[in-house]
Amino acid sequence: MLKFVKKLWKPESQQTIHAPQDVSANFKLTWRTLEIGTLSLKDGKWSFKYSDAFKKQDIIKPLPDFPDIDKVYNSDELYPFFVLRLPGTGQPKVKETIEKEKIDPDNEAELLRRFGKRTIANSFILQYV
Repeated sequence: MLKFVKKLWKPESQQTIHAPQDVSANFKLTWRTLEIGTLSLKDGKWSFKYSDAFKKQDIIKPLPDFPDIDKVYNSDELYPFFVLRLPGTGQPKVKETIEKEKIDPDNEAELLRRFGKRTIANSFILQYV
């Protein structure tokens, strides 16, 4: 049931996008100079955990997808907060970049690394580390 609900968050053009089993990746989420947390991919599973700096501050509230600041979140699916950073792969400019840079259009980690740094949806920055 949870997979079905999460699938509803993905636009139709992103339905085939997945996290490959043989890829590892780490991303740091920041706001201004504050490190919010780390998004990691290993063995086809995504995880998110808040940084110690985030846990010690009281300016920014926890993200809606991750309400418990002490929990390490694990999922087979990329969380909706990060899915929003992926552009539709059918967009002409995105398609051109994917072809030019030889990016696998179905690889969530590659797409997030290339296109996910900034989004108009929020002011957080996601950096591949």
